[in-house]
Amino acid sequence: MKKISILTATRAEYGLLKPIISKLNTVAEFDVRIVVTGAHLSPEFGLTYREIEKDGFVIDEKIEMLLSADTPAAISKSMGLAMISFADYFNRLKPDMLIVLGDRYETLAVCMSAMNERIPITHLYGGETTEGAVDESIRHAITKLSYLHFTSTEKYRSRVIQLGEQPERVFTVGAVGVENILKQRLLDKNELESSIKFKLDKPYAMVTFHPVTLENNQSAVQFQELLNVCKKYQDMKFIFTKANADTNGRIINDMIDAYLEENENAIAFTSLGMTRYLSALKYCTVVIGNSSSGLLEAPSFGIPTINIGDRQKGRLLAESVINCEPTVEGINESLKIALSSEFRHKARSTVNPYGSGNTSEKIVTIIMEFLLNNRITLKKKFYDCEVR
Repeated sequence: MKKISILTATRAEYGLLKPIISKLNTVAEFDVRIVVTGAHLSPEFGLTYREIEKDGFVIDEKIEMLLSADTPAAISKSMGLAMISFADYFNRLKPDMLIVLGDRYETLAVCMSAMNERIPITHLYGGETTEGAVDESIRHAITKLSYLHFTSTEKYRSRVIQLGEQPERVFTVGAVGVENILKQRLLDKNELESSIKFKLDKPYAMVTFHPVTLENNQSAVQFQELLNVCKKYQDMKFIFTKANADTNGRIINDMIDAYLEENENAIAFTSLGMTRYLSALKYCTVVIGNSSSGLLEAPSFGIPTINIGDRQKGRLLAESVINCEPTVEGINESLKIALSSEFRHKARSTVNPYGSGNTSEKIVTIIMEFLLNNRITLKKKFYDCEVR
């Protein structure tokens, strides 16, 4: 059997990997091992590894690496711990492939250890750009460490090839988030209200704001501008999902807690889990923040997204997305537009550029072709694009 190790470090990442894990588990020739690290194992971030177990998956190993601080120095030390710990894990398991998704620092550290152990890496979602976050450079670094590449659009596939990866190893498959929306059984509104213990009797916004890691000391300033706008809309409700474990993420989460103490029309969650999160998206009026979910998943529900600042700058956008400056004026004006009947009608008819819903099947079929037919060689030849 071919051993496949699948890495997950965050709640959002696991939600996207879940259908791929399920399909890989149906292939008799594959021995699938889920390895959990990062925020999944942190009480502060909700011990979200429990969601994996609740879904019926067996976790092969839990590897601690996250320090209880989010300064740049602490993140570097966490990466070092990840490299050391995963070096032992990979040396012991010796998987035939490592599957990773995204652009986080934990993922880069794990991929470095896998590279040294000569383990082929399959990377989901290279070629994308997020100019306001350090994830931009991490994502491209992981691309160069990887052998197989799955991108969400043709434009992103072209970027991976531009980085020197051979075209026959780069595949456009769409976004798993779109597949989850189309195929996951979601809660009805009453079930959702009961689950989150919060009455959704008014129009409500889903709010997720992550640190802007390439703009020094601006995360708290920008998030306060967003909170100041939220205070103006007492006739709405707000569901906050807390920030991730990036630099200054804890500052944002503390600000959310303080906001909830003074505003009864809001609620916050460290992790909603995929089903509750997508269900909350389905019935909301608008998505506000700087999370990729507002760009990749919200358009499939036909709801407006207000994308604040530069964190996601460079990604392909549906027509339902409004970009704005991270100021009270910019956010407030964008929210007025998003709530207008004209724009809401436009959002309902938007086309999501990130695929049509059969992503995981495409991914597993290609992995089977390469692994079961021994088509992988780590001697990668650099692909030179034609000079224009």
